Formats: sequence, C-alpha cells, structure tokens
Amino acid sequence: MSSAVVATSIFGVFMVATVGLGLLAMRGRGGGQGGLAEWSVGGRSLGAVFIWVLMAGEGYTSFSYLGAAGWGYNYGAPVLYVVAYMSCGYAVGYVVGPMLWSYARKHALVGITDMVAHRYGRKWVGAVVAVLASVFLLPYIQLQITGMGVVVSTISYGAISLNWAYFIGFAVTVGFVVVSGLRGSAWVSVLKDVLVILTLGFLAVYVPLHYFGGYENFLGRVVAEKAEWLTFPGHGDSGFGQWWFITTSFLNSLTVVIFPTTVAGYLGAKSADGLRRNAMWLPAYNVLLFVPMLLGIAALFVVPGLTGADSNLALFKLVVDSLPAWLVGVVGVAAALSSIVPMAVFMLVIGTMWGRSVLGLMPRWRGREKAASQVVVVVAGGLALLLTYTAPNTLVRLSLISYEGMAQLLPMLLLGLLWRRLTLAGALSGLVVGVGVVCALVFTGNDPLWGTNAGIVALALNLLVALGVSCGGPAENDDRPDDQVLARDPLDEPLAKGAETVAR
Repeated sequence: MSSAVVATSIFGVFMVATVGLGLLAMRGRGGGQGGLAEWSVGGRSLGAVFIWVLMAGEGYTSFSYLGAAGWGYNYGAPVLYVVAYMSCGYAVGYVVGPMLWSYARKHALVGITDMVAHRYGRKWVGAVVAVLASVFLLPYIQLQITGMGVVVSTISYGAISLNWAYFIGFAVTVGFVVVSGLRGSAWVSVLKDVLVILTLGFLAVYVPLHYFGGYENFLGRVVAEKAEWLTFPGHGDSGFGQWWFITTSFLNSLTVVIFPTTVAGYLGAKSADGLRRNAMWLPAYNVLLFVPMLLGIAALFVVPGLTGADSNLALFKLVVDSLPAWLVGVVGVAAALSSIVPMAVFMLVIGTMWGRSVLGLMPRWRGREKAASQVVVVVAGGLALLLTYTAPNTLVRLSLISYEGMAQLLPMLLLGLLWRRLTLAGALSGLVVGVGVVCALVFTGNDPLWGTNAGIVALALNLLVALGVSCGGPAENDDRPDDQVLARDPLDEPLAKGAETVAR
C-alpha cells in the first residue's frame, strides 16, 4: 500500500470521527431543535475543562503548525510575539472575561454584536459591528482553510491537489459546525489537544536527534551559522524589530480578549470562576508554541531554499521526508484538527452575529435566528474559500490583518462597557477613523509604519477621536441605571436572583 493511501486513509477516518463526535456532543441537547444559545454558546453550561480546551484550541491553530514554523524559518526571533501576546492576553482576560460573561448572562446576550446593541440602545449598531467584524474575521477563516489545505495536500504526498485540499477543509468544517455548534467544537478540542501534545512532544525530541544527533549539535549550528535568526529584527530586512514586537504584542493582547471567538468561549462557561482558573492555566499551553518555531529554524539546515508561502511547509517537509506514512497521517490529523476547531468557532460566531443582529432584524427571519445563523455559516465559509483561491497570502500576514482590524472595536466595546460617558457618536467616529487608517496603512504597504504596528497607530487615533467627540459633544439621553448599561465583575456586582435565566 502506498504512503499516500496510508496517510490519507488515517486522515479520512479521523475526519469522519470528528463529525461523529460533533453529533454525539449534541445528543440530549435538543439536537437540531436546540435554540440559538445552545448552538452558539453551548447553552452557557460548559465546564472548566471544556472551556480550557476550547480556548486553548483557538490559540493553537494551523498557524501554529505552519505559520509559526514558516516565520521561524524566514525570520527567527520576531515570531516570539505569538507567545508574548497570548500570555499577556490571558492575563487581561482574567479581568475582562468574567465582566463580559456577567454582562451577557444578565441581559441574555450571545455575542459582541448583542453587547454593543444593548450598551448603546440601538439594534442597528449591532448590525454595523456584525458586518465589520465579519470582514476582519474572513481572513482568519481563509488562514485556516489555507493551512488545512496545505496539510491535506502534503500528507497525501501531492496526490491531492491544493485546490481540492482547500475544498475538503471547507466542506468538513462547514458540515461539522452546522450540526454541532460550540459544544461540538469543545468536545473535538479534547481530541485535538491530546494529538497536538503527543505529536509536538514527539517531534521536539525526534527532529533534533534524527537530523542533528541531539540538541547540542543543533543549537550549536544555529548559533554558529544562523545567529541572525536569534536577534531582532531577525533574518533579512523584515522591519519586525523590537518596537514592532512590543507594539504588536500589546495590541494583540488587548484585542484577543474581545475577539468574537474568545467571547464565545467566555459566554459558554458555567461560571466566572471557571474563566479565572482558565486564565491562570492557559499560558502553560503556550510552551507548545516553541516547538514549531524551533523546528522551523531546524528546517533551514534540512530543506533550505523555501521562499514565500512555501516557507509554511517547513515543519511538514521535515515530517514527510523522514517519518513512516502512518505517523505522517497522525501528525496531519493533529494539524488538521488545529484548523477545524478554530475555523468552526469563527464560522459559528459570524453566523451568530448575522443571524442575531442583521437577519434577526428582518421580519422574515424573526424566531428563526438559529436557521439564519446556519445559513450564514455556509455563506461565510464559501466566501473564505473563494478568497483562498483568488487572493492567497502568507498565514501570518492574514492573522495580523484580522487582529489590526478587530482592534478598532476596542473603544466601542470595552471602553463603552466601562465608561458611560462614551457616546454612540464618539464610538462610531473613532471606529470610522481607526478602520480607515488601518486599511490605508495595510493596503499601501505601510505596515509596519516606522517600525510600529499599523493597528496600534490606528487604535491611538481611534481612541483620541472617540474621547474628543464624547467629551466635546452633548451627553446622550439614556435613563437606564448604570447596572443596566455597564459591565461589572460578578464579584463586585452579583447577579440578581433569576437574572441568569438563559434565553432560548
């Protein structure tokens, strides 16, 4: 039996098992008749373990297998920003997560679009945020489709073309998320995490021993021959120096806590205490990120000459060239599940935002929000697939565009939930300026700008405009008390009896 048949057969069996696990997760939960809250936030009943693996799964994606290795291969040290911002983001999430959880639970909300609509008392604001957030989430879905396509094509030893591999990734994920929702993603995250830990642990030992005779020889060669990869700005004239590293880590650590997928994880939790425990333990998962970064540098000596998007293949070149086919298949499954779980959650939150905040405003779709959300999942996945075919880009670049754009929602959402004086006019004015600046800088090739992350430049202008308009303009007339408008930590403001009732 050929290597391609063995590897792809193992992959196929696991993909069928993944969809089956998603269906099993929904048993006893209303099945296809369950409400939007059950499908989109797991009925707000996921325990600490499921929330931990779900949120860890969103942090460990196909980018971690491919993009992190690719950046380690191309530049070296700058890729460490991933570990930095995720660890800092979990610290911020220790405070922000319980606040958003409490606010959403108190007012029966299921996402960030619901939150801004409730905060400013305008349903159309939620629709605007849904459209904008979707635009900046699509590149991340495209990133996962690209990553899974590369994995499928590589483990098939080229027997499956990239174009077909992209479609397989899209089809499996769309089918999975439509039937299983957030709860299914949490269940599959358990399987994914087991495989990720086992495969990366194995590769961390195997690659240095197999190719270099051990870590001493490997690291000695890196210091002697590739010292440029060990300092900022890394290899070549990348522009990713120390100031870029600081500004990117800071921006992303703030942005990740209001990312719609992160918020979906928050809202699926049973309790705020569970979120706090997760925030303390999640940074430990980041240790795994050092493995693909290190293996990317190892690939410099084994498969030199990879350029452009091909550098994303650095880790899998090491795997396919030296491991038996069955083990290639297992590593491929771990990498594929690292695409499916986050891609499923991204599609799910886009569907929820549109089903609840856009289509939910139309009389035809009222009372059918879950069905509308599932239709949007298919459409959003199809658009991301189309972008994958027509506008390919490197994995890290796609990730940065998503984060820089989503960061512009920080004043409207997070500041708005903490400071009542922020007006709708101020929040919208800042948002328009921030999005306009970040798009102008990114699409004119000025990111980084003088060594600074373009997103943080845009966010600074966004915040200045929002504060200026709010403080200089008339106060808004909103008669609701503070506890109906602002978010508070549940330790400071316990939920009233019965307020935790979940809207179905």
